[in-house]
Amino acid sequence: MAAQWSVLLLTCQRGGCVSAFQRELEARRLRGGLGPRPPPLLLAVEDPWARLGSGGATLNALLVAAEHLSARAGCTVVSSDVLREARILILHMGRDFSFDDCGRAFTCLPVEEPGALAEALVCNLDSLLATMTHRLCVGSPPGVWVCSTDMLLTMPSAPGIDWDGFQGVRVIAVPGSQVYARNHGVYLADEQGLVHDIIYKGTEAQIQQCAGPNGTVPLVCGVVFFSSDAAEQLLATHVIPPLDACTYMGLDSGAPPIQLSLFFDIVLCMAGGMMEEDFVKGGGDTRVRSARSVLWTALRAFPLSMACIPDASYDYMTTSASNHIHSLTLLPRSASHLRFCKTAHSHVDPSLLEDGSSVTNCLLEGAVRLAAGSVIQHCHLQGPLEIGPGCLLSGLAAGSSPALQGCPLRDIVLQGHHVRLDNLPCRVFTLTGRLDDWQSPADAATYLNVPWAEFFHRTGIQEGDLWDAEMPRRSRCLLSARLFPVLHACEALGLEDVLWLLAPAAVAGERLARWRAAWRMSWQELLPCLDKAAELGARRALFFLQGQRKVRRVLLGRQDSSLLPLIRSAVHEGYHEAVLGTLDDVASTAGDTGIAARALACIADVLGCMARGEGGLRSGPAANREWASAFRHLESGDIASGVQELAAERQKWMSRPALLVRAARHYEGAEQILIRQAVMSSCQFVTVRQVELPPLGHWVQVTCPARLDLSGGWSDTPPITYEHGGAVVDVAVLVDGCRPIGARVRRISELELRLVSLGGTPQSEAAVELVCRELEHLQDYCQPHAPGALLKAAFICTQVVQFPSQKPLRVQLMESFGGGFEVHTWSKLPHGSGLGTSSILAGAVMASLYQAAGKAASTESLIHAVLHLEQRLTTGGGWQDQVGGLVPSIKIGRSKAQLPLRVEVQKISVPTGFTQTLNNHLLLVYTGKTRLARNLLQDVVRNWYARLPSAVQNADALVSNAEECAQALRQGNLLLIGKCLDRYWQQKKCMAPGCEPLAVGRMMDALRPYVYGQCLAGAGGGGFLYVLTKGPQQKEALHQILAKTEGLGNFSIHSIEVDTGGFSVEVVGCDPKDSAHPREDVAM
Repeated sequence: MAAQWSVLLLTCQRGGCVSAFQRELEARRLRGGLGPRPPPLLLAVEDPWARLGSGGATLNALLVAAEHLSARAGCTVVSSDVLREARILILHMGRDFSFDDCGRAFTCLPVEEPGALAEALVCNLDSLLATMTHRLCVGSPPGVWVCSTDMLLTMPSAPGIDWDGFQGVRVIAVPGSQVYARNHGVYLADEQGLVHDIIYKGTEAQIQQCAGPNGTVPLVCGVVFFSSDAAEQLLATHVIPPLDACTYMGLDSGAPPIQLSLFFDIVLCMAGGMMEEDFVKGGGDTRVRSARSVLWTALRAFPLSMACIPDASYDYMTTSASNHIHSLTLLPRSASHLRFCKTAHSHVDPSLLEDGSSVTNCLLEGAVRLAAGSVIQHCHLQGPLEIGPGCLLSGLAAGSSPALQGCPLRDIVLQGHHVRLDNLPCRVFTLTGRLDDWQSPADAATYLNVPWAEFFHRTGIQEGDLWDAEMPRRSRCLLSARLFPVLHACEALGLEDVLWLLAPAAVAGERLARWRAAWRMSWQELLPCLDKAAELGARRALFFLQGQRKVRRVLLGRQDSSLLPLIRSAVHEGYHEAVLGTLDDVASTAGDTGIAARALACIADVLGCMARGEGGLRSGPAANREWASAFRHLESGDIASGVQELAAERQKWMSRPALLVRAARHYEGAEQILIRQAVMSSCQFVTVRQVELPPLGHWVQVTCPARLDLSGGWSDTPPITYEHGGAVVDVAVLVDGCRPIGARVRRISELELRLVSLGGTPQSEAAVELVCRELEHLQDYCQPHAPGALLKAAFICTQVVQFPSQKPLRVQLMESFGGGFEVHTWSKLPHGSGLGTSSILAGAVMASLYQAAGKAASTESLIHAVLHLEQRLTTGGGWQDQVGGLVPSIKIGRSKAQLPLRVEVQKISVPTGFTQTLNNHLLLVYTGKTRLARNLLQDVVRNWYARLPSAVQNADALVSNAEECAQALRQGNLLLIGKCLDRYWQQKKCMAPGCEPLAVGRMMDALRPYVYGQCLAGAGGGGFLYVLTKGPQQKEALHQILAKTEGLGNFSIHSIEVDTGGFSVEVVGCDPKDSAHPREDVAM
């Protein structure tokens, strides 16, 4: 479950780059970071005044939300009625932050989210959004949630808040220690959870009064919920002076500014222990007291309750560098939805990072060593570098590396900032110590972790260099010290212009004059000049720069990491061209067809993402002539030229979604060419020997069983089979007592190829007959749906016919065989049966054709020859079907994660009598549904190349389940075999979603009580269902059950038996019926 927001607002300080923050919100919507149903309204709202306070910012944001909702409702004025059913989330960015130029909300956390739709940096804002949307606010009524972003908040997955009959306002608290509470706010509440007071930095006695039975106190954590009624009343105050000054309308009306606190001016007025006179007098000046009086009148009637969440925690993001570094290197509590990691979204050698360090959004090249207790964020550095403990480095570009080499870095905070002075952009570096305090008077404070006096002595800097003479000594602090060079009249400034502040006295003297000659600013003066848009842009650019390195690392290292989330982000953020360039380079230079094929698949994913769900289905034809030249290069083995031509052609197809989708299809077509080349490495395992040529006119007839795949299917599919490794348990079966698939071949005196497809049996009439007399009649052999394509491919792959060749077909046939060939094929099984028909038929044709041509091939050779044929045919199948139909009985086929692709088959020995037990318990149910999903294979290959975590995990599970099934067969354990079948069906559905039609689901539901396990044969989607029944000989019983089940259509039940003999080859005499030739269709 998740809270469904009507409006999400992010408030920021005046002059705080509201457009940059609006872009960040929109980016999160695009990449799915705001959930499957993001808020219809995303608004970054600028505070109307510089020091508005959290209370004023809340009122202004509430007005903006109501105004936008009113406009959407067709109102011409702001109507509070729009708040009745609205769910509004207001996030306050708050004050500037010493350790992140974009504030606490956009402070990056060392987190990666492998399950995210799009890969992105995880900021504190994202963490809070997830906590509020998926945990804290689930189940709450309509109203307004307000949340600060100045803390790291951890909530359990089920906070357990009771919303029944809720009225008024509720504050959220987390349990904390009384020691921690001395510097924070706590709630004083009764046993019913009603708040009596809010105590900030209270005395020990006051804090003790708030403690619960376990000694903890409810800490204020910056989260408040206003019911719709309370929100309406609060909104109504925006027109009443002086509260009107809190809103942009007040600014536009000329009202003088006012500062209000959310907790101590708005929430506190509803506390049960508060008296009106004390509350109003507690305001600072007259205008604040007047505002408090208005708030008391408007809100006092609402009860203020508290929900203190057990196991929750919060960590306020202070200005202490030590605390900040600690929070980024300490593992979150178990209740957190986050999992911190040592390296997040970074290109780095992890062996150079000590435990307890943290690297986020960085590109660290060479030997960059990082000690424990140190953090690097948003840096591009080049080694050799040594970064000692206690350091925070942020915002440093590669050009900074020379200055850092040899510099002692320990317990320092070194940051690069994007600054804009009027319209002049520039880079400024700041350097402070981990132990320094920003606001302590210099007389009693440190700089770079040493007393100021010691710093002055070592560097030669004087107080007058940093502070004006008229500045009071109590105001002279690190915050106001003009330490940091910004501009120089003659020279460019760089990192070395602050690093010298660490240098010993002998070196410091050389830099002092240059430092004094520069125009310098204090951190206090720099804060308003920070260019947040430029900083966010630089982080984004660095993220995709290290992302390009990740693309290379994953592809060249053959890692099972998905690049699709990164691709989605690149498209959303406009970095797709950079990613495409990297993929082009990897594909053309890798020198490996497997790596190149995956790179081309990734390019197809980029193009598909760019279409943004428009332009049609990803799967489709890929034979447009414009791409033919590139394809020819790939077919010839010239991958570099092929990739180059693909990229050139791609540029013509980028203008609209329909073209992008078609281009993606052609990239998948190019990838299939490389897969074919990889699979055809299996040809080296095809060996053929010469045997006696059968007499002219004598048939060589082969009949084959069907196959049942009991587990592991899809793991035999290229490229999965040679990149991951495959294992499939198959059974050769007779259907209704016979071998249903067959072929026969004979030599004939005519110099032609006569290709005949019979009906269901060898005695059937010819359904289709085709005669090929010229080589060009074979040229469509690679188009699977062309008439006779499989038989044409068989003649070419067995090398009975050389194609292409300068020799005409008639000459080839006369010279080699003294005549032509006639081929008949048949199958009793319906199209799309799932029993491996086409591959087994290919094996039958090749076996009979080899022998009719005076050759012989072993079963192992036939298995690999069919792989070769199906690649030439471009159907791209795996090896399990021919293993199932050509090898007798029960067996397991395996392939290793390597090329050349070799299939090894092992017979599974079962207990005596168990084969007959299987025969008694196995049944075949024809579902009456023909598989229509012709693109299942493309979808599976696409998901594999994308390395979707579900696809990788499922490939592992398929192989392990196959081994478990083999073991269950060896034991003769029907129950375990049934479990493997059921598990296998779930794995098939994971690999190819949509392969279970509704009628099949109903059929399986009806049969479930009577079977140990069941599964659709083959890829699913229709065809045959095989079941392992609990009782023997259950054909009639199952028929009665299914006959009573509605919505099944024309089903039928068939007996099956394990075929222990395997396929048969026999030479038979001439058929007397052959003198009457059926009608001929001459191939053109």
